[in-house]
Amino acid sequence: MARLRPSLRLLPPGLPRLTLSRHTRFALLLILTAALIEVFLHTQRWAVRQPDHELDEPFYTSCQEPAIDQPREKAAMVMLVRNQELMKALKTVQSIEKHFNQWFHYPIVFLNDEPFSKEFISAMNATVSGEARFELVPKKEWLFPEWMDVADAQASIKAQGEAGILYAGLETYHHMCRFYSGKFYTLEALKDYAWYWRIEPDVEFYCSITYDPFVEMAKHDKVYGFTIALPEEPRTCPSLFRKIADYKELNNIPTTELWKATVAASWVPWPLRPFMGWFRHRDRSGDGWSLCHYWSNFEIANLDFFRGKDYQRLFEYLDKTGGFYYERWGDAAVHSLALHMLLPSHKVHHFEDFGYRHDWYYQCPANAPNGQLFESKLLPDGPYSPELEGGIGCRCECDGRRTRNFPAYCTNKLKEPNTVKRLSMVESVRSWFP
Repeated sequence: MARLRPSLRLLPPGLPRLTLSRHTRFALLLILTAALIEVFLHTQRWAVRQPDHELDEPFYTSCQEPAIDQPREKAAMVMLVRNQELMKALKTVQSIEKHFNQWFHYPIVFLNDEPFSKEFISAMNATVSGEARFELVPKKEWLFPEWMDVADAQASIKAQGEAGILYAGLETYHHMCRFYSGKFYTLEALKDYAWYWRIEPDVEFYCSITYDPFVEMAKHDKVYGFTIALPEEPRTCPSLFRKIADYKELNNIPTTELWKATVAASWVPWPLRPFMGWFRHRDRSGDGWSLCHYWSNFEIANLDFFRGKDYQRLFEYLDKTGGFYYERWGDAAVHSLALHMLLPSHKVHHFEDFGYRHDWYYQCPANAPNGQLFESKLLPDGPYSPELEGGIGCRCECDGRRTRNFPAYCTNKLKEPNTVKRLSMVESVRSWFP
């Protein structure tokens, strides 16, 4: 056989060739095979169990004649808002009155850390169809915890802002996230309610909501409802998942299917896997968090769950770590991880029939064919979008040809425990894109 020219040799001249004995090669192959099998078994342990039937379907898939005489739940819509946000708040209230509350007349509780102005009170009283309540958040719930070194926390907040972490340079934003994560649920102003629907200034509802979501949530044994699921901004909460995973392990809390759905199992084989725990968004075993969470600017939920000892004990544990200030833990991520740890999946509901926008993200169902109830004298006249095959919306004004403008990855991932359907590889890849 002809010898290779020097320029074509694979190894530099003079470098000894590495030769492995047959036994060594066999041993390496055996180790590699064992590692692959171990990784496969590990990832299978985190695989979400496929239910034998759908566990969370839309309550309705077309317009309903609003049951205006139906008994109501002990529920309220709640908005945290400031006087200077009056016009944005009016936009939201006008939208939800038009699309829902003109038939059901639930109270709206407005919360502020400062007294409401006469102008704000007058404008809202003239807009709502039910009762409007104007409540002051107690000062102690809108300040740093008593045990915290305030100057040190403020220095951390300043550093976070200088690092460009989203909203992290705003002290009031940290207060708000901590408030919505725990103290909100124990407010005296909400003690008479069992359910809340969180609304925020400058959001829009696009579809007529012709049934009572509080009644349906109670009837179907649901605890939490959402519209949009997104990945969290990773720099806001580098230690949050680890803290909650530690809490779960410390209290021997069983792993739920929702917890499996939120975890991104590590592909690093044991015994190297625990070293991955040194990185952010990972538990001590080295498995990661997908960052997927329910966007909490819209949520319809059972107050008794969040008031309960399991959730409140978790909140107190998190609060004492200081992460709401030394990092910028968001209430959406805290709610989501708590729900995933503490609830069976069938108790979480996706309001996929609601048209909703917050900031630049929206959900827009197509209108249901032959389901727009044209004969109804209660429902609003158009204009609204055409009916489309597979649509489930009721008189939606948005363009249902595009049901969302954000990637479906997190929505699909967090709904996986409740659905029989499994995505193909191609569909999974496509879900990363809007």
